[in-house]
Amino acid sequence: MDNHDTPSHAPAAHEPPTPQRALARRAAMIYGIGALFVAGLAAATLAYDALLLIFACILFAILLYKLSDIVHRRLGLNRTLALTLVVLLLAAIIGLGGWAMAPQISEQSSQLAKEVPAAIERLQGEVERHPLMQRVVDELPAPEEAMKQLGSLMPNAGLLFGGVLGALGNVVIIIFVGIYFAAAPGVYTGGFIRLIPQAKRGRARQVFNEMGDSLASWLLGKAVSMLIVGSATAIGLSLLGVPLALILGIIAGLLDFIPYIGPIMAGVPAVLLALSISPDLALYALLLFAAINMLEGYVLQPMIEARAIELPPALVIVMQLIFGTLFGFAGVALATPLAAVLSVLVKMLYIEDILGDRRPREAEAG
Repeated sequence: MDNHDTPSHAPAAHEPPTPQRALARRAAMIYGIGALFVAGLAAATLAYDALLLIFACILFAILLYKLSDIVHRRLGLNRTLALTLVVLLLAAIIGLGGWAMAPQISEQSSQLAKEVPAAIERLQGEVERHPLMQRVVDELPAPEEAMKQLGSLMPNAGLLFGGVLGALGNVVIIIFVGIYFAAAPGVYTGGFIRLIPQAKRGRARQVFNEMGDSLASWLLGKAVSMLIVGSATAIGLSLLGVPLALILGIIAGLLDFIPYIGPIMAGVPAVLLALSISPDLALYALLLFAAINMLEGYVLQPMIEARAIELPPALVIVMQLIFGTLFGFAGVALATPLAAVLSVLVKMLYIEDILGDRRPREAEAG
């Protein structure tokens, strides 16, 4: 009777061996990750405009949180009061500045829309006098067609809605959602971290903190760089006698948010307007933009990268081309912070966690 008893230590017949269970678990994990990747890619393709808008809200929230944190540490205010003070100060600066310069900005904007096509037409007329440049002129679009192509970019420049009213709607969404994010960041990051297994939540929090610190330092430095570039451009063009210096300076400051490509886009209308007056003035305007870009490249940009994550220029340009092709002008504008986020993810989750290559901070800084 006892000989027929099954020993208590024998494995159940229906349970697969341990290696088979491990292989099945790994296969299920791989298929699950693949399905999530495909689903995420499909969502990004179908709703990229909404995702870019959410990312822009997060960037603005990070900037507000960084500024409020500075006020909190310097003045000793609690974070709610510090954030309120930052929002009120920014609203006052932008509101008073816009109210003081609104008539001049409006007038110069209208004049710029008329002067750029006229400058293109004069440039084509001058170039046509040289036989060697005739082929180049034939390839150039007519002034009306050039302005039409430029105007066709404006709907794509919006993150969610097109047109002027859509752009204002995007700004309103970014402002209000950014303020809500900055007021209680732990609620949103904590809720996302709770979706991660408990054993990995500490590392996930480290990754979130690293991304937030890198983006905050980059945004703060970029805001200072935009202010310097816009002011220097407006003052320099005004001293040179280039018309519409104020609106050109504002355009240069805003486009400075886009590294490498933005300054080129800002310099084209200024050089065209200067060329309509004299070739010498166009040369001086070109030298002015070159000097400002050198100042940014050799002074401002290293200062930003010293406190934030360093991104190779080739990587930034490639990301701008990829995101610009996929998502239009909004993708170009947000390519650099997106590259910074991807760089942190690759470094911490792949290089450090999977490959095990964890270098000390001092070695990376050196």
